[in-house]
Amino acid sequence: MIILAIESSCDETAAAVSRNGREILSDVVYSQADMHALYGGVVPEIASRQHAEKVSLVAEEALRQAGIGRADIDAVAATCAPGLIGALLVGANFAKACALALGVPFIPVHHIRGHIAACYVADPALEPPFTALVASGGHTVVIDVQDYTRMEVLGASRDDAAGEAFDKIARVLSLPYPGGAALDRLAQGGDPGRYRLPRAGVHGAPFDFSFSGLKTAAVNLVHNTAQKGETVDRAALAAGVCQAVADSIVPRVIEAALHRGRKTVAAAGGVAANSVLRAQLERACRENGLSLCLPPLRLCGDNGSMVAAQAYYEYLAGNIGTSAQNCYATLPASELLTQQV
Repeated sequence: MIILAIESSCDETAAAVSRNGREILSDVVYSQADMHALYGGVVPEIASRQHAEKVSLVAEEALRQAGIGRADIDAVAATCAPGLIGALLVGANFAKACALALGVPFIPVHHIRGHIAACYVADPALEPPFTALVASGGHTVVIDVQDYTRMEVLGASRDDAAGEAFDKIARVLSLPYPGGAALDRLAQGGDPGRYRLPRAGVHGAPFDFSFSGLKTAAVNLVHNTAQKGETVDRAALAAGVCQAVADSIVPRVIEAALHRGRKTVAAAGGVAANSVLRAQLERACRENGLSLCLPPLRLCGDNGSMVAAQAYYEYLAGNIGTSAQNCYATLPASELLTQQV
């Protein structure tokens, strides 16, 4: 089965072509990062306009690289939730129009489920059940993946996502956008123990996260140091922030896996590219006898491959959309998009 998939939930316009889910024939990403860097973060209106300008070009390039024609497409998929609503609508409406014109099914895909499916592309042997961590600029979620389309959210951030904290702290350190990657680079060689930073939890919710306190503590530290006429050790603060995020995430993910009796942990999303988090996950899984699936860095960010992979399993499960399919800025990963029409 050949699927053309579109991803446009934030600031990447992406398209990919897959065969039977896990075989990726092409993967094209147009990044708007340089444009949004002028403003220190994503501007939703600009993102939507850029998607509208680029989506057809990206899709055509994906078909060209895959070596297929339009007549070879068996279904068209797109991310429909969660994300920036204007950006989502551009990709979804383009995909719905393609499906209608080609006379093939349209498959709506949940963005978080797509990130999990990036692990299927990275590891052809990976199969549910397993415990998944999805950590990105907008989400920090621990999910019990019971089947390809049946999932239970075990824990999530009650306030800021880990990636949002990274980006805000990077901005106050005058690092370029995207901040998470720049913060990780700055942290190399820094002393993570120089500054005391909080590791917050949620009483009565052992798998939930909270990163707003970490963000506020780091921002205040920078401002207070400047007000005293002193200079903050930027590398040490970056290292401390990365360590604090890893310390908050890893024990909860491991505890969730052991609690559910899972033997495998998978991590995905942009924050899963962080070197401290990856190293700590590898060590913790090894110490607890768990297998770990970490996608390569190119599959951690938003991409079309993850949407194409998940779309295949949504299709097999009968989760087909219609031309009336809407998009949603927020939606739990456990909910099916086809129930929201």
